[in-house]
Amino acid sequence: MLDEMTAEWTTPKPHRQVAEPTRRRADGRTTAGRRPEARRPGGPGTPSSPKRAQKARAAALHWPSWQSHRAYVRERRTRRRLLRRSRRTWPSRHPLTTGTAALFVLLTPVWVSLGDALTSPALGLSVPARLAEWLRDNGGGPVVNTVESWWYSHHQPPVGGRPLAEALPTQLRTIVSTTGLRRDSPAHLPAPAPLAPFAQPALAGEGSWRPVGRLVRGVPAVYETFLRPDPVHTSVVDGIAWLDTKLLSATLYSGSYIPGGGPYTYTAPIQPGAASSLVAAFNAGFRMQDANGGYYTQGQTIIPLRAGAASFVIYRNGTATVGAWGTDVKMGPDVVAVRQNLKLLVDNGRPVSGINANDTTEWGNTLGNQVYVSRSGIGVTDGGALVYVGGPSLNITDLANLLVRAGAVRAMELDINTDWVNFATFAPSTTTGPASPANGTDLLPLADMAGPPTRYFVTWWARDFITMSARRP
Repeated sequence: MLDEMTAEWTTPKPHRQVAEPTRRRADGRTTAGRRPEARRPGGPGTPSSPKRAQKARAAALHWPSWQSHRAYVRERRTRRRLLRRSRRTWPSRHPLTTGTAALFVLLTPVWVSLGDALTSPALGLSVPARLAEWLRDNGGGPVVNTVESWWYSHHQPPVGGRPLAEALPTQLRTIVSTTGLRRDSPAHLPAPAPLAPFAQPALAGEGSWRPVGRLVRGVPAVYETFLRPDPVHTSVVDGIAWLDTKLLSATLYSGSYIPGGGPYTYTAPIQPGAASSLVAAFNAGFRMQDANGGYYTQGQTIIPLRAGAASFVIYRNGTATVGAWGTDVKMGPDVVAVRQNLKLLVDNGRPVSGINANDTTEWGNTLGNQVYVSRSGIGVTDGGALVYVGGPSLNITDLANLLVRAGAVRAMELDINTDWVNFATFAPSTTTGPASPANGTDLLPLADMAGPPTRYFVTWWARDFITMSARRP
């Protein structure tokens, strides 16, 4: 058996042999060696030129045929096969298969984690979105950024054109008359003034507010409109919502994924008691590891609050505002919830200084440093109303400009990416009827705002969000 194992190294290789010339002896037999005349200077075998010498050396080589080479390969394979069969155990005879199986078993926790992620709607509405979230959570962020960078670089918003009919919000959302309010109507903010469009000519209904959602004691509490974000991408439509904080009370709902931990008093799904007064709901901010900020709710600091961070603050009476932590807003006995995300995007009624449409290191690095993506933001007006902006194909400058155009004096960016940007209003058939996915409507049609209102009423939704409910008299 040892001879078989070492035969490969001792057997002459036919393609490496050199044919030696032969000479004939007097008795008729031949012997290997050079011809006698080749050894005599000037003899018949002496090359007369360097070229003839080169040809003579080439002729002395034995070039193997293809058949001989194949025979050599078959012989080598046979020897290796015999060597593997001589081993006693199956793993030693099949090392590659054994190694692959062992690696698969060792990675069982990875496969279990990946399988759970791909089947969890809380990580995204599509399988690619869930895979991206799982990779980010497990150190694969650079890979996700590279893939998303390639995707968004090949799917930039078109220049010029008109939006498709299905991209425009439906004009008849809630039939309600804002005139003839009774004298005993609750205190409320004045209805917002129409907005001037960025792109001309203006589309029908562009910049004009319309009341939507449940009425609060007969008064509209939410108004919506749409604008195109700039004069260049005239086929892109983004939505704007205006919320009356004198009629509405805010609540921060926390999730097991964002911010993590728990259990929480307010978490998905929205309970029937809260659904009876629900008017609107919208997404919160980034994952906490990307938000560069903290989280406070139910009297507990889930993640330490950061000074200077953009903060959505909810007070005990349900009023909500936006500001920089430590200057515009501070901790106090009336603060019941704080959700921080990045830094202020709008301050003193204009975009913050230094904002650059091509700089995404501070405004959404988790999405592959791309400029035009689905984005959302929330701001507060000088009169105390909240304004929400959300939609597709927005760079950070467009988002800031839309928030300012909507009247925000301070504003912050919320979550980004199609799966996470969502604003929905609810209009049940009766004043105190329960809000549900059946009577919920997105700010933009489903084509531009992929997440339906269903997310707020299911147990698997594990991200935080904010609700606006009718204030009780």
